[in-house]
Amino acid sequence: MGHHRRALRTTAVGAVSASLIAGGVLGFAPAAQATSAVRFVDITGDGGTVLKANVTLPAGADGTRRYPLIVLPTSWGFPQVEYLVQAQRLADSGYVVVGYNVRGFWQSGGQVEVAGPQDTADASKVIDWALANTPADAAHIGMGGVSYGAGISLLAAAHDKRIKAVASLSGWADLIGSIYSGRTQHVEAAALLDGVSVVTGRQDPEVRQVFDDFYASNLAKEQDLIDWGKKRSAATYVDQLNKNGAAVLMANAWGDTVFPANQYADFYEKLTVPKRLEFRPGDHATAELTGLFGLPNDVWTDTERWFDHYLKGTDNGIDREAPVQLKPRSAGGYEGYPDWKSVGADRQKIALGGTTTIHTNVDSGADGGIVFLSSILDQVAQVPPMAAIPLLPRRWAAVWQSEKYATARRVRGTAKLHTTLTPTEESGTLVAYLYDVGPLGLGKLVSNAPYTFHDRTPGEPFGVDLELFSTAYDVPAGHRLALVVDTVDPLYIEHNPSGARLTFSSPADDPSYVSIPVREQ
Repeated sequence: MGHHRRALRTTAVGAVSASLIAGGVLGFAPAAQATSAVRFVDITGDGGTVLKANVTLPAGADGTRRYPLIVLPTSWGFPQVEYLVQAQRLADSGYVVVGYNVRGFWQSGGQVEVAGPQDTADASKVIDWALANTPADAAHIGMGGVSYGAGISLLAAAHDKRIKAVASLSGWADLIGSIYSGRTQHVEAAALLDGVSVVTGRQDPEVRQVFDDFYASNLAKEQDLIDWGKKRSAATYVDQLNKNGAAVLMANAWGDTVFPANQYADFYEKLTVPKRLEFRPGDHATAELTGLFGLPNDVWTDTERWFDHYLKGTDNGIDREAPVQLKPRSAGGYEGYPDWKSVGADRQKIALGGTTTIHTNVDSGADGGIVFLSSILDQVAQVPPMAAIPLLPRRWAAVWQSEKYATARRVRGTAKLHTTLTPTEESGTLVAYLYDVGPLGLGKLVSNAPYTFHDRTPGEPFGVDLELFSTAYDVPAGHRLALVVDTVDPLYIEHNPSGARLTFSSPADDPSYVSIPVREQ
């Protein structure tokens, strides 16, 4: 575990530095553009905690009429001025907007509890304050935000039926499914969150213990971690959210290394309220970034359209558009689908034949990239993490490849791995990668996902089913797809005892394969 802790510290320092730079730029550049309509206030949150907030009113608001209200809780580690540019834009179109710094960060009181019950109660307190102190209309209330603000908005809508519309941007619906998928700690993502909150906030002791147990791979505390995460996940309260009826817009990036696309898509399918799901290239919150500076931005444009329709009753057509909107990572515009199940409804299998044994504890060179950096490069330059597939050492990496495709393959949705695994130890970790392999053998990462097992009988085979992170990627004609499996990736904590080996087989009565979701031409 020593090398994991060293890597974690390095990641945390880098993450903190990046966040402070971003927080400084996003926090103070918009403030210079703010108008006299902005008022900075203190709002009493749950238990008397003071929340630093700002109020932006429509021009000419004098109390003689009521306006729809939008509440915007801040992102993780960002100051209360994060949304001032968007707040001004919304106010100019007739909204009362209240942005507030969530508890535990910057000048707000309290401690960081990671979207716990107090954070949810705070959202209702902010609504109470706005109704009492601004010309806000109690019958037309919306809530939204980026990242942490997105997760809190979903949770608040499940607990406060006054909220009629939500815009959840780059957030989570399943916290454990985000940072502990496949029973594997997403260590770089966790280190980023931890490091930022240490520098810009004050952690609740329970949160500090959760992070420590997470890093230490404390299996005795695993159920406690799961229970803690469920309490902070909108997926736990989906029935309440459906009953309350708020219209929900969810937007995320394909390469989000903090909150992967899968958990949003799974949650979306469980919603019975008016809903819309959007996925675009990028990493965590990068798709929304330019909009915070007031630049043209699809996410914020659709957010305003969503609020306009469901809070103002504007007939702008957003309710008649295909509710699932995907922008592929390759060139091309948006694709509309009636639901998530229709994305990649056609599937093609790649057989994973033969028996292959790999040794653990060594990084083969196949990796998911670097948190933030890799997916941003993919977003702006279409340059995902790469690996020379023929050169991957077969001692530490298992490799299977499809035939060359005569025509392009449009991968859409969630690839699924099924295989039979025989370990030499009771615990272990594997990471599966799907690559687009060109004629010279250079592989571009299409997707990946980790998988960890515990308490298995050494030498006894068992079945493995693993969903890779959802994506939309076009494989050119003349290329092939490759599935690579190894055991070490800097993005994740691995649980392979020294000297362990993993054997993959494909029994005749239960053949191994990877199922690729495709959109037919």
